[in-house]
Amino acid sequence: MISVEDAFARIVDTAQPLTTERVPVELSSGRVLAAPLMARRSQPSADMSAMDGFAIASSDLDGTSKTFTIIGESAAGTPFQGSCKAGEAVRIFTGAMLPEGTDQVVVQEDCTYAAETMTTSAIADPGRHIRPAGIDFSEKQIILEQGTFVTPKSIGLAASAGYAHLMVHRAPKVAILSTGDELVDPDKVKFSPSETVNSSAPQISALLRDVGANVTFIGQACDDLENLKANLKKAQGADILITIGGASVGDKDLMQQALATKGMTLDFWKVAMRPGKPLIFGQIDQTRVLGLPGNPVSAFVCALLFARPLVDKLMGRPAPLPTGIPLPLATDLPANGSRQHYMRARLIGEPGSRKLDPAVSQDSSLLTVLAQSDGLIVRPADAPEIKTGSLVPFIPF
Repeated sequence: MISVEDAFARIVDTAQPLTTERVPVELSSGRVLAAPLMARRSQPSADMSAMDGFAIASSDLDGTSKTFTIIGESAAGTPFQGSCKAGEAVRIFTGAMLPEGTDQVVVQEDCTYAAETMTTSAIADPGRHIRPAGIDFSEKQIILEQGTFVTPKSIGLAASAGYAHLMVHRAPKVAILSTGDELVDPDKVKFSPSETVNSSAPQISALLRDVGANVTFIGQACDDLENLKANLKKAQGADILITIGGASVGDKDLMQQALATKGMTLDFWKVAMRPGKPLIFGQIDQTRVLGLPGNPVSAFVCALLFARPLVDKLMGRPAPLPTGIPLPLATDLPANGSRQHYMRARLIGEPGSRKLDPAVSQDSSLLTVLAQSDGLIVRPADAPEIKTGSLVPFIPF
C-alpha cells in the first residue's frame, strides 16, 4: 500500500501532454492552447470614436461658442475619406474611424447642429471620447499564453485577433466501464431490492467532461471474467480507461484479473487513503488504466484526486495534487488512523468567517452526504485529535 503522494506521482507526474490538433475556434471551448497566441492585428486597428457626435481638431476649441462646417460623415465600417481642416467638423458615430486632422470628439449633446453646420462651446481636450488604436491589444502582442484553458471569453478574444482556428492539445479519450451484477440503469421502470442504480458512471463522466475530456461510457459489465474481457475490448484507442468496481479482494472482484488478460502492466493496487483504498493503476500499451472502487463516494474521491488531474496533465495544464486551503473547523475531530482521510464537509457561517462542518457519517456509500457537501477535509495519516477552530486543509468541489 502506497501513500497518496506516491500514487499521484505515478499516475499524473509521469504523464505528458497529448499531441496537438487544429480545431475551429468556435469548437475550442474546454481545450488547452498548445502554443502562445500572437495577435494578427491591433484592436482597434485605428483611432475610433467612443460616442456619437462630431470629430474636430482640439486646437479649434477654447470654450467659447464656435460654429463649424460639417464636411461629411464617418460611420462604423464606412470611414470619412478626406481630411478635416480648421473650422471643419465631421459627423461621427460610435465605432467609426477618426478622420485625418481630428483628435477630439464632441458629443452631440454638447452641440447644436443642422444639416451643414455645428456650433459648440466645448473646451479643447485632445483624445476626448476616442478609443486609441491598439488600446485593447496590438499586432504581434501575445494575447493568450500557452496552456490557456479555452473558454467562450477567450474564444472571443482569439477571433478578434484574427484566428478562425486554434492549435490545441488533443482532448484525452476516456473510456468508462462499470462492473457489478447488481447494477441497473437509472431509467429502469421498476427496481428490485437487490439492485443498485449505476450512479458513478454519469457522475465521473460529468466530472471529467467539465475539464475537457472526451468521455465515452463503454458498458456495464457483469461479475464474470469473460464478460469483463469482452467489454474491455471496447476501450481500444482510449488514452485513459476508467473501470468502476471489482477492484477489491472479494470472489467477485475480477477486474485486476481481467485487465491482466489484456496485457496490463500493474503499477500499484492499494493506496493508504479513505475512502478509496482499492485503487488499481497500470498501463495497457499507451492506455493508462485507473481502476476505481465500486462505492460511489470512493470512486468520486479517487476521480477528483487522480483522474481529473491526469486529464489536466494530458491536456497541457498544470496538474498539482489537490492539497486544499486552510479553513477553521466548526467542531472537534478525533485522532485519525493509518490512512489519509478525505472527509466530506459543509461550509457554514457568513462569508468571511466560514467554518467547516464535517458530515456526521462518512460512509462511502452515502450520496446524499456527498451532494450536500462543499468539499473534503484532508486528515493526514495518524493525525492527532484537533479542536474547534483549528485550521485544516479543505478541497472544495
